[in-house]
Amino acid sequence: MIIEIAWLVGSLIVILLGCELFTNGIEWTGKKLQLSEGLVGSVLAAVGTALPETLIPIIAIIFSGDVSSVQVGIGAIAGAPFMLSTLAFFVSGVAVVTYAVMKKRDSGLKINSKVITTDLLFFLIIYTVAIGVSFLHSRLINIIVACMLTLSYGYYLWLTLQHEGVISHELEALHFSKNNSKPRLRIIAAQVFTGLAFIVIGAHFFVESIIDTAKLFSISPLILSLLLTPVATELPEKMNSVLWLAKGRDTMAIGNITGAMVFQGSFPVAFGMAFTPWHISESTLVSALLAILSSLYFYIMLKKNGGLHFRDLLLGGGAYAGFIVYVFFAA
Repeated sequence: MIIEIAWLVGSLIVILLGCELFTNGIEWTGKKLQLSEGLVGSVLAAVGTALPETLIPIIAIIFSGDVSSVQVGIGAIAGAPFMLSTLAFFVSGVAVVTYAVMKKRDSGLKINSKVITTDLLFFLIIYTVAIGVSFLHSRLINIIVACMLTLSYGYYLWLTLQHEGVISHELEALHFSKNNSKPRLRIIAAQVFTGLAFIVIGAHFFVESIIDTAKLFSISPLILSLLLTPVATELPEKMNSVLWLAKGRDTMAIGNITGAMVFQGSFPVAFGMAFTPWHISESTLVSALLAILSSLYFYIMLKKNGGLHFRDLLLGGGAYAGFIVYVFFAA
């Protein structure tokens, strides 16, 4: 047990180090290429940090053909949007409250509502369609919708490129080039990929540590895939957002989460639909419905108030806690 805890703590340190390198480098990438904050947060950062959890269902489904592996794969696919739309928002809400007390900053978020509402609406449409198709039990329809989801992400990228507002705020020095106020793009890229490598390696060992711990307590594969594995693999999104919230980069912080939701609701879901029967268990369906309802709430609040408050974000924790209670009672 002591060894598992040591690996757990060590992997967390590696993830945090990777996140700091990655967020710092991705900001410099955006400034160097004159990109909008929405594009940096919702696409570059979101896709980069979504890679670890994207690999899990691919490995589980492609390289292991047994039913249990497919179950873990589908659970991971549905678990990622659920974690992002509930726990990630909750963690961000806690961070906002903490920084409001420590730094006497506003407890509201200064975000580009157009960027975030676009992300949420896109996610709501594609993910609702994907979950709805699971009831049809048609291989042909699954493949058609999978192709549509993949193409829809291209359209989402086009929409995101239309957002205005390039990064204009002062940035901390690039960690790989502390004494250079205008670092070269290749140095920035080297730091971004180094940070991403740390994140992937740290997430891998974090997942392994959680799996070993779960086995000690005889936790079922379904609970593992729905609750524990996504917590580990979604950790980079949460940590990146927390770091950006500390620096007042609210649009990039929340866009990092919502952009990852769009990515996770398209490519991994399309993969699951194309390479599995796409039969969703009751627990997986409940997590998907909670993800949709939680996202719908945030979308309505944004449209109604033009922004989000920390109280809105904290409600994500209630949805996550409710699901934990459901899973353990249903198991």
